[in-house]
Amino acid sequence: MILVGEPLALDLLNTRWRDGDLLESGALFRDWLAAQRDRLTAPVTEVDLDAVRRLRQAVQECVEHARAGGTPPAAALRALNEALRRAPARRELVWPDVLVRRGGDVTERLLAELAEAAVDLLTGPDLGRVRGCAGPECTLLFLPAHPGRRWCSPALCGNRVRVARYYRRHNASAPTSRPE
Repeated sequence: MILVGEPLALDLLNTRWRDGDLLESGALFRDWLAAQRDRLTAPVTEVDLDAVRRLRQAVQECVEHARAGGTPPAAALRALNEALRRAPARRELVWPDVLVRRGGDVTERLLAELAEAAVDLLTGPDLGRVRGCAGPECTLLFLPAHPGRRWCSPALCGNRVRVARYYRRHNASAPTSRPE
């Protein structure tokens, strides 16, 4: 399940859900990278999945602690800062555009971009608006576009909740047959 469209840091966290993980295989993660191609400059290629998993864990810890009003763990902050240091961004004016270039290998560039997105989320005004999905057993996060949004995806968890509610309502009102 590839669910994208949230801020990049949340999309990274949402690569792992209750029943799966897009970082289980290079092919699954490449599909996720392809879905993010408009937001990432790192090419879709082989990357060190263990390094991405470690960064995702650090982002998860930072977001959880910050959402709860606490200070993220020092080790998680160090992991984000290390990713940023390994492939710092430098802007270059190529008229009329500004290009962002990074040193480092493909994995270092990708980690730096993901860490940068996490820093933007953690230090920006939207962190307090991040919500967890109200779907039973769903672990995904989202930034609601409107205050009434409750699910990571209306088509996924929202539909499941509505179907379950419909089933309960109609089965509760169905007459039970008695053996004669």
